Amino acid sequence: MKHLVLALLAMLSLFGRSAHASETTEPSGARVAEQQRLLSSLWIFASLTYLYCDVIGLMDPKMHAGYESGKVGNVTIDENVLLAGTILMQVPMSMVFLSTALEPRASRIANIGAGAFMTVVQSATLAIGKPTSYYLASSIAEIGTTSFITVYSLFYMKPPKVTPAVDVSREHVAVKASVTF
Repeated sequence: MKHLVLALLAMLSLFGRSAHASETTEPSGARVAEQQRLLSSLWIFASLTYLYCDVIGLMDPKMHAGYESGKVGNVTIDENVLLAGTILMQVPMSMVFLSTALEPRASRIANIGAGAFMTVVQSATLAIGKPTSYYLASSIAEIGTTSFITVYSLFYMKPPKVTPAVDVSREHVAVKASVTF
């Protein structure tokens, strides 16, 4: 776990330097688009990792036998469990699209929320029983990716800058605000 945290911090420092450097050379719209493409790509990676781990699980004879019997560990695989899994996986898969489709502030909030949620859920699954080596390896990649998404969105995606302006004359008072991302 210590190595995962150190790797995450190293990646953040690299992205932090590139984000600050691009502020002076790129228009803010291009920087936002770059951040949103990065987040969308990370959600694609996380989604594929979740799915591939499930495919590998189908090849595991113990897991395969459990799926066929309808009971994996102490979980009965029924329609409700399958529905819950389907709904859960909609979070990372929808974030592939939402990371680029939402306006920057909403994208930032959605990435923080979805990243934190998926990190907690995947971490919690490790506490259930003894994970297989392939599940543990996939979980490390998934937790690392969703943790990175959360921290990156929280600290490196800037909330919009609001610049208030007040125009006062004898006839009226006008309050204006400009918003830049």
